[in-house]
Amino acid sequence: MSFRLKWLPEAQTQYEAIIAAAGKIAPRAGRKSSKQAGLSKQVKKTLALLQRDPKHPGLHTHPYHGYANPYEPGKPLWEAYVQNRTPGAYRVFWCYGPNRGELTIVAITPHP
Repeated sequence: MSFRLKWLPEAQTQYEAIIAAAGKIAPRAGRKSSKQAGLSKQVKKTLALLQRDPKHPGLHTHPYHGYANPYEPGKPLWEAYVQNRTPGAYRVFWCYGPNRGELTIVAITPHP
């Protein structure tokens, strides 16, 4: 089952900032892409995997208790890995809903 992504305003702002930072730095011939470009690519890949299968093993999805679920405070908020074994590794925080077949992106931040 494929899910439709819904964004909280804070998460949308964070995503746009990551994409904008990647676009400001032009890659040079023969060099690796910038850290911002790499992060942008990793975030996009994580979101695509979440849309297809929130339980994909590469996402290392698990409940997170640092944020509240915006729709149902008693239900879990989930954390998915964007990066692993990296200082300040990025995470996507999300929850199911508010409607069937939807995932809400709550935040995209470095690991708290």
